Amino acid sequence: MRAGETTLMIDAGLARVAMDERLAAARLPPRGIAHVLVTHGHLDHARSAGYVARANHATLHCAETMMTHASAKRAKRLSTIRVNHEFELRAEGTDDVVRALPAMIPHDCDPTVAYRLEHAGRVAVVLTDMGCVDDAVARQLSGAHVLVLEFNHEPHLMETSPYPMVLRKRILGNRGHLSNAQGAAMLERLASADLHTLVLAHLSSKTNTRELALAAAHGALERLGLTSKVRVIVADQHGALEPIAV
Repeated sequence: MRAGETTLMIDAGLARVAMDERLAAARLPPRGIAHVLVTHGHLDHARSAGYVARANHATLHCAETMMTHASAKRAKRLSTIRVNHEFELRAEGTDDVVRALPAMIPHDCDPTVAYRLEHAGRVAVVLTDMGCVDDAVARQLSGAHVLVLEFNHEPHLMETSPYPMVLRKRILGNRGHLSNAQGAAMLERLASADLHTLVLAHLSSKTNTRELALAAAHGALERLGLTSKVRVIVADQHGALEPIAV
């Protein structure tokens, strides 16, 4: 996310080489990132966070429990987030302030947070890795102009997936991941007249399809009367999206 002269990244789960390639594809200049924010300690979100922070001379923001992780210790500058407490981000020498709210969400890695980011009256929300629909979380993350929201799996595809039973139960549990129907239910709680872009994120390659996720999202938008107002994009874990104006 770029806000004026301040650029920040949420999560960095790719391996080092792949992360460098992805950042180059996003056309970020060297040392272009001022802040790296981590949602939780699972490697698919945190693996390269410290490396990216160190390479960019950026500050890594994470929960205190992550401070001793190898992925975090690579960073030269660390800052502890306080769950459910807003804090400010800015690049050195600028007045561009981003207000960041890390909202606690249910997931099997404590703590896991979603982020609400606000700059100059515009709001972006990033919400993935959440086990169940939660009204209180939706209230904390209100007012998004751009919403990145998890549509992870389709339960009936989970039944025939190659995942072992223990993993299926974890994903389907209240501290796992949002199904398409649960993602749609959270969308109905999060969307307002301000929303113009929805990014469907964290789709499983084995237990979901783009078509099923899109159908669930469009159904929720239709029920809200927002179908014609909201652009829907499916994030691809193998490539970078084009820039989205918040």
